[in-house]
Amino acid sequence: MKLKGDQSTARALNRRLILNLLRREGPRSRADIATITGLSPAAVTFVVGDLCEEGIVVEGQAVTGLTGRRPIPVQINYEHGLAVGFKLMTDSVECVTTDLATNPLAAMRIPLARHEPDYVADLLANTVPEIVKLAERPHAKLTGIGISMPGVINDEQTACVRSHRFKWDNVPLASLVATRANVPAWLEDDTNAYAIAQQLFGLGRQHRNMAVLAVGIGISCALVIEGKLYRGANGAAGKFGHTLYEENGRLCECGKRGCLMAYHSEASILRRWREETRHEEDKELPELRSALAAGDRAAVALVEHSGKSIGTALANLVNITDPEVIVAGGEAVSLGEHFLGPLRDALAARTFRTAPPLLPDWEDNSWARGAAALVTQKMFDFESSSGFTDIGRTYTGSPKKSAG
Repeated sequence: MKLKGDQSTARALNRRLILNLLRREGPRSRADIATITGLSPAAVTFVVGDLCEEGIVVEGQAVTGLTGRRPIPVQINYEHGLAVGFKLMTDSVECVTTDLATNPLAAMRIPLARHEPDYVADLLANTVPEIVKLAERPHAKLTGIGISMPGVINDEQTACVRSHRFKWDNVPLASLVATRANVPAWLEDDTNAYAIAQQLFGLGRQHRNMAVLAVGIGISCALVIEGKLYRGANGAAGKFGHTLYEENGRLCECGKRGCLMAYHSEASILRRWREETRHEEDKELPELRSALAAGDRAAVALVEHSGKSIGTALANLVNITDPEVIVAGGEAVSLGEHFLGPLRDALAARTFRTAPPLLPDWEDNSWARGAAALVTQKMFDFESSSGFTDIGRTYTGSPKKSAG
């Protein structure tokens, strides 16, 4: 079958193939690349030449051994560019500047006082030069801005179709930020962005099929199927927290009753802990962790129950999708084995086959790095959304003033 676009499409496919090989395996010689990918030496030389000219790939040092001079390896130049990531939360924004491997170079958190789209866009655009300056990489090119937030996102239009927490409908946030900052911008659901980062450079790097569970203010579970993030027909795939837990139960933020997240999200665990123990309202996650460490029976029972309940629900998803691994992130992961142990046990007891490994991830800036990965993924996947890039000119370091 002939591919659309012929030579240009073949070139894009070869480029993606080579870059993803170097991403997964590290430095390789041109001969190795040809052998592993099945491309002709001429095709590899052509693509690698283009990538070297663009500064995306660099040549390493040739090594001389007993058998003579070894082939020169090539590797991705992750310092070639910068990515800015913004993770929107209800009352603050996590901000990070990373290299193209999503390694953090600078990070900060800024308050989010209001949720009006223009206000949010102004805040993010005006933060870009500040967070880029903190990275102290004056010669690196700013490649783009990634924004993640809770909600249903139209990936093609880079717009928020619906966010219950922000009370947004059809907000084109990527274009609002891009036109102010004069930089290409991408927008994605926060768990989807986190999954992309895990797939590119995290715990899912070597896996083509994985589930990425996030337990924080809400509960969601993104799916990567055959190397592709699964978004569903309307961009609403992965809303695991809105599966039914109890008929006509607690009211959920979505307006329906009995959702899993209304009982077992991190926010719901804290609320139930306060209700059951009559703790003051200022008792938060650090206090709950301290109670667990001290062996507080009420805290241990409540957290173990939530782990078991999520594991039971997750087993249904595993039986349907059959992932190789499950990466678990979000604030609840910091509750440790009191939460993760019962989750694993419930999962193992109810999966059709052996349960996949559960790999916890709790790193600083991991969610903001997920947003930055929206920029980086474009380098490795030419089929991904092009983001909002119609900005007229390149980034100059000063955000454009908004009309509002």
